[in-house]
Amino acid sequence: MRGRPKSKKHGSGAAALWLLLPLLVLIVLKTNLHPQVARYSIVGSSPSAASGDEMAGGVDATKGYNQPNQIATTIREEDSSVKISGTSLLLHRLKQQIEQIKNISYLTIPRQIHGKSATVYVVSASTYRPENSTIKLRPYARKWEDQVMLLVREVTLRRSSPPTGGADDDAPPECSVRHDVPAVIFSTGGYNRNFFHVMTDVIIPLYLTARQYDGRVQLLATDYEPKWIAKYKSILATLSAYPVIDMDSDEDAVRCFPSARVGLESHKELGIVPGLSRNGYTMTSFREFIRSAYSLQRPRAAPVSRSSGGRKPRLVLILRRNSRQLKNEADAIAAATEVGFDVVPAGPDDVSDLERFTAVVNSCDVLMGVHGAGLANMLFLPDNATVVQIIPWGDLKWPCRQSFGEPVAPMGLRYLEYEATADETTLNETYPRDHAVFTDPISVHRQGFDTVWNIFINGQHIILDIKRFRGFVEQLYRATTTENVG
Repeated sequence: MRGRPKSKKHGSGAAALWLLLPLLVLIVLKTNLHPQVARYSIVGSSPSAASGDEMAGGVDATKGYNQPNQIATTIREEDSSVKISGTSLLLHRLKQQIEQIKNISYLTIPRQIHGKSATVYVVSASTYRPENSTIKLRPYARKWEDQVMLLVREVTLRRSSPPTGGADDDAPPECSVRHDVPAVIFSTGGYNRNFFHVMTDVIIPLYLTARQYDGRVQLLATDYEPKWIAKYKSILATLSAYPVIDMDSDEDAVRCFPSARVGLESHKELGIVPGLSRNGYTMTSFREFIRSAYSLQRPRAAPVSRSSGGRKPRLVLILRRNSRQLKNEADAIAAATEVGFDVVPAGPDDVSDLERFTAVVNSCDVLMGVHGAGLANMLFLPDNATVVQIIPWGDLKWPCRQSFGEPVAPMGLRYLEYEATADETTLNETYPRDHAVFTDPISVHRQGFDTVWNIFINGQHIILDIKRFRGFVEQLYRATTTENVG
């Protein structure tokens, strides 16, 4: 289990209030500022996975055994444990989580931003200087994972007094560039090559934070990566009418804004909690935004007639190339094709071309794949389409559902799952059938996340029982088609 960042103190309470109140700082009391219930989650990234293949390999399972990834707006007695296949996972250090897991967005009016030093200057109307007049934060949503947060550049909010002309004058530097729109500061660092994390930790939070400005907002990125900006250019251009500013190489420019928001609003993994959105945003509205960004033409999937002899229902199959591969993918494709699907295989190269692949997914009625980040491409499906998650062996049904089952309904999609049996895993090549890996997987879970990670998450591939799989696909076909013509 990953450690969590230690709480940072910023001087006395009076000093903190003196800094915050005159600046009209708005602390967004959203997801991560509420108590969060620890949950068993395998979605995310491995301990060393701030880089790597975004949809395959060791970067789409977080080392988050007991990690919090769902909001709990109240703490009830029954929340003291979480049941997983008959096993209780006690809440771990809940008090510390409440203090440490805070996704804070500061709204400051007006602001001077010096990108090179990553400093946001806040000018107070008073000349009083508290003992501690700075706040430091990292503008990335995944604040409970200290390892990834260390990869995110720290931004300093510095309180300054009005200019006095004295020797000890701490007035901010003068503006060299003036903007007439608000600013939003975020990071493109962290797990920036993992599609699930990009959507969960950056894109959805950016939507929640910046969409309200209807394009009249300037985005400033720390940990700026040109390839990342280029890949998600359509989304960024729909959020802001202005090119994203690279804060890290902004030379010595001091940019002045009427207001600035440092950090992003975030609710939950691959989702939005409507009751927490000040602007009433939902995953439905987010998906409408995504369709607009990529000019996707198909808002809704309608059942295809089985008797018309026309179009076949289309199924996109996400193919992994590192851990959790479908070793007999050709047989799986053949089975689905024989049943009646138009199958579109999608490997890492296909998925990486986002401008093209969004349209491919939008043209499909079903998205299928083994548990992993590639399933997050469900965001581009039309409403009423179906997401099929192939769950690896190892008693992983509950956490896999939390990752890619729970987010489906709020998107207006349908969810089905195919759970691999003990006969459908390459773990048979490593362990005898009387080993606990097969006889008592939960006992393996109790050994800790590293063991679960190495065996069940990154240590196996899937060999489908094609006869069993074909029966499942036949049911899927009937669910996505109709007997009626038209």
